[in-house]
Amino acid sequence: MSSSTAKTEEITSLLIEWAEGEPAALEKLMPLVYGELRAIARARLKREPGQTLETTDLVHEAYLKLVNQTRVRWQNRGHFYAIASQAMRRILVDRARARNRNKRGAGARHESLSAAKDATSAQSLFDFVVFDEALNRLADIDQRKAQIVELRFFGGLSVEETAEFLKVSPITVARDWKMAKAWLHKQIGTEPSIQQYIQTKG
Repeated sequence: MSSSTAKTEEITSLLIEWAEGEPAALEKLMPLVYGELRAIARARLKREPGQTLETTDLVHEAYLKLVNQTRVRWQNRGHFYAIASQAMRRILVDRARARNRNKRGAGARHESLSAAKDATSAQSLFDFVVFDEALNRLADIDQRKAQIVELRFFGGLSVEETAEFLKVSPITVARDWKMAKAWLHKQIGTEPSIQQYIQTKG
């Protein structure tokens, strides 16, 4: 058994123990997932110019949301990172919305999805707000494709991990991922480029 496989199995085992009410499991779990959570957070923050939230702060905020997930019946490592991705998405979108509210309060124009298509600067503060709006519209049309974008973009899951979590084939994930990116690209426009938002492996 490879070290990565052993680690994955250990994470899954600890998640199950945690879900069954064993508090010590969480203490053992966090050192195993902290590094990957930091890598995910760092990649997400790198895509938003002007973001003041530090990687450590995002991980800690997401961690606080995760430890309060007392009703989640954790399935495996992929499930954990899927929930973590949702937590990070909400944190980043909420902060972006708050910045936009403050900006409007100072007399600045509110950026909407339609306005984003005409944007000329990738430094705009609408980044996660517009992306979130488009992703919600995609979810109304095709829930699975929206889940795949969230898992891959916010959660950093691979095609295989995403397939395992959604219980579909990797081929299906790869196909839906490609179609979802094309749809989002059309919705958001070429500036800022959708590749800036959802560039990832695979």
